[in-house]
Amino acid sequence: MASPHHRLERFVIQVDQGVLDDLKTRLKATRFAPDLDNGDEKYGLSTAYLKPIVEYWADGFDWRTVEKRLNAHTHHRLDVDGTPVHFLRETGKGAAPIPLLLLHGWPWTFWDWCKVIGPLTDPAAHGGDPADAFDVIVPSLPGFGFSTPLTNSRENPLSMADRFHTLMTSILGHDRFAVGGVDLGALIAAQLGHKHTSSLYGIHLDNEIPLNLFQGQRYWDFTGGAMITVDMPVELRADLIHFQDTYVSHLAAHMLDGQTITHAFSDSPVGMLAWLLRRWKKWSDRNGVFEDDFPLDHILTNATIYWANQAIGSSIRAYKNANLYPWQPSHDRTPPVEAPAGFTLLLGDISEPGARTPEHRREAFGKRHVYADVRDINVHQKGGHFGPWENPEAWINDLRSTFRPLRP
Repeated sequence: MASPHHRLERFVIQVDQGVLDDLKTRLKATRFAPDLDNGDEKYGLSTAYLKPIVEYWADGFDWRTVEKRLNAHTHHRLDVDGTPVHFLRETGKGAAPIPLLLLHGWPWTFWDWCKVIGPLTDPAAHGGDPADAFDVIVPSLPGFGFSTPLTNSRENPLSMADRFHTLMTSILGHDRFAVGGVDLGALIAAQLGHKHTSSLYGIHLDNEIPLNLFQGQRYWDFTGGAMITVDMPVELRADLIHFQDTYVSHLAAHMLDGQTITHAFSDSPVGMLAWLLRRWKKWSDRNGVFEDDFPLDHILTNATIYWANQAIGSSIRAYKNANLYPWQPSHDRTPPVEAPAGFTLLLGDISEPGARTPEHRREAFGKRHVYADVRDINVHQKGGHFGPWENPEAWINDLRSTFRPLRP
């Protein structure tokens, strides 16, 4: 394990009591919206679903107990080229652990990786091989969680890749490191695999994500304006409709009106929670039961992290900034991402409409021609968009498999 080039002081998570008291006051003063005939949530998240969660947040949820759980891990927070970066760091237990950077997305927090940290750092204690141990570093993305407040208005996935390269090499002192990325974190990881290949063992991602995502004339539209026709195969048509219903409002609002909705979410914890919760519900395993996989305490842990740090607006801006400051190739070789890459793909996610079987999902892979050195493509039934939380076993096993032959 490399020695840090900077002296690292421990960061203790401790939200000011005044912030918690104010949150409780706001929650108890909520004016819940009338919500006629919305039991099936065809109009959006229902008041009937939201109200008991808000009441529990006000009177049942214990943030101080959560803080103790978070602080059982080692945290640091420092300045990286003018940007505050918080990260959790746990040392691996094995003969030769390699550093592993785990990058979350939106509306995630660093804590969505919590189920995999123990098995990845201490495989033997979880029935694994100690030769698979990693030193695990889990940051909050700049503008998210405790990596706030931002002082750089241009912070975007590409600049974040540079921040994390600096963190892992210049600050933590690692010559090479591994990366796991999901959602927005997969885009950051792909950029690391393009621009900083020589510093990586490899990358492991939850999706085949292009580096020029959020560009083009319809940058707020993942379909690029594709039309849904009546003569499409029934399953494909249903998937495309569901895909649009899931992402259109999210992307359009974040890309075109991010600050407008931020005014509401920064003032109202219930408004913020409703927006976050709608995404967690719609993006979770389409074949599962949301309430079984997402306990209220986990939902409200993440919501409180967003609220206490006033992170909702700065996290949303990462979308628009991805469009305003587009990807510029660091070399002209193709495919552009040259770091060895492995993938954990979950069929409960809707990221690839029409791919409902492992065979179909594998067939759909590779059409974007982004990754030059694909090592593993693993497809699993269980789990949606939040793989390390919804199916941690798959992520642990696949990530180990990807990096096992890449270790020194």
